[in-house]
Amino acid sequence: MRFRTQGVLLLLCGAALLRVALFSELYLRYVKEGLRPYLVISGVLLLVLGVLGLVRRENGDGDSRDHGERDSRDQDGGDHGHDDRPGHGHGHDHTRSPRIAWLLAAPALALLIYPPPALGSYSAEREAAKVAAQSVGTFPKLPAGDPVELTLGAFASRAQFDSGASMKGRTLRLTGFVTKDDDGKWYVARLFVNCCAADAAPLKVQVRGAKAPARDTWVTVTGTWHRTGKPGSDEARPVLNATSVERVDQPSNPYEKR
Repeated sequence: MRFRTQGVLLLLCGAALLRVALFSELYLRYVKEGLRPYLVISGVLLLVLGVLGLVRRENGDGDSRDHGERDSRDQDGGDHGHDDRPGHGHGHDHTRSPRIAWLLAAPALALLIYPPPALGSYSAEREAAKVAAQSVGTFPKLPAGDPVELTLGAFASRAQFDSGASMKGRTLRLTGFVTKDDDGKWYVARLFVNCCAADAAPLKVQVRGAKAPARDTWVTVTGTWHRTGKPGSDEARPVLNATSVERVDQPSNPYEKR
């Protein structure tokens, strides 16, 4: 029983890893793209260990039965009776795995049947937007042609630290999910991860001039930069005056890239 439980749990965990990492791109909800090969290798190893565990269980039962028959013949000079004392006269191993061990299958089944969604507005609203620390200075010019696609990190950095105002007069386009403040302000947001979802940090840009869609709705916002203060000051915040807000599907990789 013990080996069977272990084998089945390993098979479930291995299948769940391969489900999200090899046969889909769901792993991007939880870890960075570069970790995919390690997830696939781990899934394969878990499947192999699970199969070996089940095979070991079958072989172990056979050995146990043979051992029990030999013990029965050897007792009392060949008498086939049984010694009822605890631990004697029985060749079978009655060790059982606790039933609660099957609860370990729950996370694997969740990944197989209904993978948890990526982090969204709840996580973004729990702490202030963060951008990479940098000094005030002149940023490179934006590419020619409007609108210009920018990541939220790039927009926030230029809004807060670009003394050359490189976004002035340009039409910009940002994509992310919707999050809101209690005072009615709303933001287009995205989460940046260094390794996995556990260390996710939010990036938010306030949107003005347009009605807010529902929380966690993915949108592409087109508009112009709204200057709020001197670069490097606390008043310099990332704000976009929206000219259009378009609902879009969540991308396969929902996290911000830099």
